[in-house]
Amino acid sequence: MPAIHKLPEVLINQIAAGEVVDRPASVLKELLENSLDAGSRAIEVQLAQGGVKQLRIADDGCGIDKDDLALALERHATSKIRSLEDLEAVGTMGFRGEALAAIASVARTRITSRASTASHAWRVTERERDPVPAALNGGTVVEVEDLYFNTPARRKFLKAESTEFGHCDDVFRRIALARPDVGFQLSHNGRVSLRLAAGDAERRVRDILGDDFMANCRPVAIDSGPLSLSGFAALPAYARATRDAQYFYVNGRFVRDKLIQHALREAYADILHGSRHPAFVLFLALDPAGVDVNVHPAKTEVRFREGRAIHQFVFHGLSRSLAAPLHAAAPVAAQAPLQYHGPTEQVRLAVEEAPAAGWASAVRHAGGSDAFSASLQVPLSRSPTGGHFSGISPESIAAIGFPARTTGNPIPERFSRLGYAIGQIHGVYILAQNEAGLVLVDMHAAHERILYEQLKHVLNGNPSVQRLLIPAVFNASKIEQATVEAHADILANMGFDVSAAGPNELAVRSVPALLGRANIGDLLRALLAELRDFPASEVIAKRRNELLATMACHGAVRANRQLTLPEMNALLRDMEATERADQCNHGRPTWTQLSMAELDKLFMRGQ
Repeated sequence: MPAIHKLPEVLINQIAAGEVVDRPASVLKELLENSLDAGSRAIEVQLAQGGVKQLRIADDGCGIDKDDLALALERHATSKIRSLEDLEAVGTMGFRGEALAAIASVARTRITSRASTASHAWRVTERERDPVPAALNGGTVVEVEDLYFNTPARRKFLKAESTEFGHCDDVFRRIALARPDVGFQLSHNGRVSLRLAAGDAERRVRDILGDDFMANCRPVAIDSGPLSLSGFAALPAYARATRDAQYFYVNGRFVRDKLIQHALREAYADILHGSRHPAFVLFLALDPAGVDVNVHPAKTEVRFREGRAIHQFVFHGLSRSLAAPLHAAAPVAAQAPLQYHGPTEQVRLAVEEAPAAGWASAVRHAGGSDAFSASLQVPLSRSPTGGHFSGISPESIAAIGFPARTTGNPIPERFSRLGYAIGQIHGVYILAQNEAGLVLVDMHAAHERILYEQLKHVLNGNPSVQRLLIPAVFNASKIEQATVEAHADILANMGFDVSAAGPNELAVRSVPALLGRANIGDLLRALLAELRDFPASEVIAKRRNELLATMACHGAVRANRQLTLPEMNALLRDMEATERADQCNHGRPTWTQLSMAELDKLFMRGQ
């Protein structure tokens, strides 16, 4: 065996470069993080040939002193930490002291910097470590040229120029999203690709992800003690085929963490369609001592000290934001004043003569079926005129065409989010008008979501139990029988009465009433299989929701069903009061808005 010897410093740095610097985008990430740590307020990035030929970053930060400039290219030389305590609560983007040394070992590197107290700038290169005078107004300029010029084996793995620039552009956007207070500019081959002015978070997200994302997202702002979750989460209607619009930050650092990804998937699981991926820009803030960022040299992986608590906080916080009923969402922007033309006399009579029981009774008075009206839950309040309306004033009724018993009522400033029904198309879509224009509602998808949320609400309490006249007996393995014994209390709380019926059999004597029509054998086997590996709460929620979604789908109003106007309005009011009403159980949108401007454009009005 060869004798043990110490590796040369250059080889050590090149080994480190294999972990820290795998392409120009990695270099860009490390240098941008250094610029932000220096307190920069304006950063300019210039790339040539995708960053392989040249990568230049100029900032207006605090700069580097002459005495520290030579150390900047040394391995494990850093100004960010000094002790283990600093490492365990690191609050800066960089801290390892490896990046610049690794970059200088595989590329021609030049650093020019001027500290705020210095009379002029100083420069060092990867070969000339002694600082020499240079010209610079302030801040720092780092130039990296000919990446992997001295390691051709690594250079051949680099992709085409457009591909490498794409990765650099992605890194640039990730970091710019986290710091809206900093101005950024990105140029490629002498041409400006992206210029971002300093501003607020909403403006930065809009500049990077576009107006379409902002029009289809909901703001997130959740605080719980030392934890804070903020940002924007897109509605499922904006879901994408890839994960290219997913940005999650922990204390301002972009991360890809399995625990966080699982929490986000679970938050969207009940509303996302098929294999689509959600879009979001979310920022998690917590005590730096509660997260370990020293997991991987690339610093995109983290480890939480209270992982379960973080998971639950992100999951519940995002779920609540996405589940906000329509009446709690931001109101539709007002357009030009509209002249509303009211519904028919049938609606007026149905509303004015409705008894105090609510919309369901109004629906029955107008000829609706008991089965459908029974699922409509929005209560009505008595108006001063004697009619019963769902929180609607007499002025609102008069404005939309319900003749009130008083006169001289002005048009109200705002109507309900989904407006009021005016008709139906082919027994599939409901047409409604609100202050912004026209609303189209998929009545089956909307009713399906309403029923689903009602079923979940019933099961969240003490579910009613259905006793079986004849116990359901099925074959079971020894492991399944042992699981029944170990989790008897959990099964009983869910409404299952299960016990052994023989050496290899289980007997079910009661089930939750809502699941009475399910295949009991298959349901219980799946439940027992998951109870062995997962917490009971996760198993209950997952399996229950799947079953309830199927039940709601079959119970919702079907296509080609002709609804009366009171039925349509009752459905709209229930949508406004129901969580996640923007999507059906399968993630499809339940409604869409056409503004007056869009309608005018279709007919070239005003052109």
